[in-house]
Amino acid sequence: MFFNFGIILIALILFILFSAVKILPEYERGVVFTLGRYTGVKGPGLILLIPFVQKMIKVDLRVVVMDVPTQDVISRDNVSVQVNAVVYFRVVDPNKAIIEVEHYYDAVSQLAQTTLRSVLGQHDLDDMLAERDKLNADIQLILDKHSDAWGIKVANVEIKHVDLDESMIRAIARQAEAERSRRAKVIHAEGEMQAAQNLQEAARTLSEQPQAIQLRYLQTLVDIAGEHNSTIVFPLPMDLIKPLMEAAGKGHRPA
Repeated sequence: MFFNFGIILIALILFILFSAVKILPEYERGVVFTLGRYTGVKGPGLILLIPFVQKMIKVDLRVVVMDVPTQDVISRDNVSVQVNAVVYFRVVDPNKAIIEVEHYYDAVSQLAQTTLRSVLGQHDLDDMLAERDKLNADIQLILDKHSDAWGIKVANVEIKHVDLDESMIRAIARQAEAERSRRAKVIHAEGEMQAAQNLQEAARTLSEQPQAIQLRYLQTLVDIAGEHNSTIVFPLPMDLIKPLMEAAGKGHRPA
């Protein structure tokens, strides 16, 4: 009889010790409640609790990587897209994360989904595709502001994919092709204008120095001879032909 009672007593003592002694790793904290009232945050390391009187809830302080499910978003220019993102956050105040909100992970997830739809719905499709850094910063700022009351710090938000339907992809491809064609025509026109300006400047310079034309003729002969062809070009100065042209003009003048 006494032997059975001793076994029960030893088992009870072991159960109480097991319930009273807790060990928390470096990345966890314990929110302690005594008779239902919050009495502090403990950890890491060895923690002693009063069985049946105190209760501890563990909180992980490491960065949580949360994948935001794909959301259907209608942009400001009425384009339907599917967007998903990833949110990096961590608990900085364990007592708020337990006391102020029921399940902080679910709360941050729902808040991230609604904020993603709200922010992206205020921008055009071009902004979603070209200004992701700005959109990420806007979403992160809103999430961090609203989750601060829960003891949550949102460190970063990244938009992963912006999925479009096939018709919109083809429309964007046609728009990009038209834009490239327009740029090519503008660049060609600018090149023609610059070439005309350079030729005009060269003609003005040559007209001021007639000897420069003769030098240009000689340079052209050198260029032609260096190409190993059989064509021979003899430059004929215009001042030699001019008297002949004037004489021919007088001979054909009507009496």
